[in-house]
Amino acid sequence: MYLQDQILFRQVNPIYREHYDQLISSGLYDELVRDGLLIPHTEVDLSQAASDDAYKVLRPDYVPFISHPHEWSFSQFKDSALVTLEIQKRALNRGMSLKDASAYNIALVGGKPKLIDTLSFERYSEGVPWVAYRQFCQHFLAPIALMHFSDVRLSQLFVTNIDGIPLDLASKLLPFRSNFNLAIKLHIHLHAKTQRQYADKTIKQRLTHQKMPLRSLLGLIDNLESAIRKWKWDSKQTNWSDYYGNDSYTEPAFRDKQRLVEQWIIQVPPTTVWDCGANTGEFSRIASKKGILTVSMDFDPGTVDQNYQQALKEKDANIFPIVVDLTVPTPSIGWANQERKSLLSRSPADLVLALALIHHLAITNNVPLGQVAQLFAGMAKRLVIEFVPKGDPKVQTLLANRDDIFPDYTPEGFEAAFEKYFLIEQKSSIQDSQRILYLMRNKEIL
Repeated sequence: MYLQDQILFRQVNPIYREHYDQLISSGLYDELVRDGLLIPHTEVDLSQAASDDAYKVLRPDYVPFISHPHEWSFSQFKDSALVTLEIQKRALNRGMSLKDASAYNIALVGGKPKLIDTLSFERYSEGVPWVAYRQFCQHFLAPIALMHFSDVRLSQLFVTNIDGIPLDLASKLLPFRSNFNLAIKLHIHLHAKTQRQYADKTIKQRLTHQKMPLRSLLGLIDNLESAIRKWKWDSKQTNWSDYYGNDSYTEPAFRDKQRLVEQWIIQVPPTTVWDCGANTGEFSRIASKKGILTVSMDFDPGTVDQNYQQALKEKDANIFPIVVDLTVPTPSIGWANQERKSLLSRSPADLVLALALIHHLAITNNVPLGQVAQLFAGMAKRLVIEFVPKGDPKVQTLLANRDDIFPDYTPEGFEAAFEKYFLIEQKSSIQDSQRILYLMRNKEIL
């Protein structure tokens, strides 16, 4: 894969010729694209090739935002796993098989998970086991099982395990009761033991001594699918999942804030919006329903899961809910820290929303206002940010059990900190509250 004039291309080399030709001639490519399971591509002239020995050059459709597995909620992980298994079943029916089952090959596009790696397929040979079975278990089954049986936050293990969560680690972290779940017992606990036994063997050596008829392979896929479909997680059990229903605003204040945000979105108008601290996405939808690509991020996996479920229900293809903690934003990971992009390297957005967030960053997390302003300056061309003063009930709650060591946390101190990086274009007090909403323009970018 490579970029030319900021356009992404993918080269098919001669060694992959037979597999690619079968992908196209078998009808598998057309079927998957038709049913929204695979990102489509266009074959372009070989003059666009990166080297002289190219067989084909593909131009994949543009994916507007790529999220990483550790940024997914439980339901996003679950749906991505089920899509991967569905693609594998369809591939087998067409004489092919997925040779890769990496979670990084799935992107949430148009509100739903899709495969973005066109060259993940190979010709299927009767009796050969699924070569991507271990990878699927590490990238999907193990994290989903840990989120379901143990703690939803264990998906963050992906940050330090780019090839998925090791099965021996997952086996240790899962509770004893998971041994009574047949799928977990077979695909994680026993699988982990088998890996240790064959640790000194190559994949080819392992597969040489194993035969799996197609019927058995399809049974394996069905078993994995059945187990994953049954697993649930209650997104309402987290601390922030009922934020809007917990007297956060009076009704007039909430409506006035919605009015101002919508007015300024129309005024800008942005192509991309990032909503930081989005909770369940109430304000994100003001942008997404106008056809604007909206990345709706929150650190609470429960609110992100509810946001994603609502987007599916409403068929909102423009909203991208992800799990992100701005105090420790997604880092660059992988080889030379270049393989998977950090959150900030995927910016700037045309407009960033930071609503009911500043007091959590500045008071709960003790981040100086100047550093908060600097963070947003690296993310936003324009910024809509809400200042929540000390007299607000929410801030009073934060200060109830600690000393007030924040003398600069005032409207004047806030404006002074942000004016180093932004021009304040408009500000407005929110009706029936002490809060102030600001529209700012980045001095360096615009």
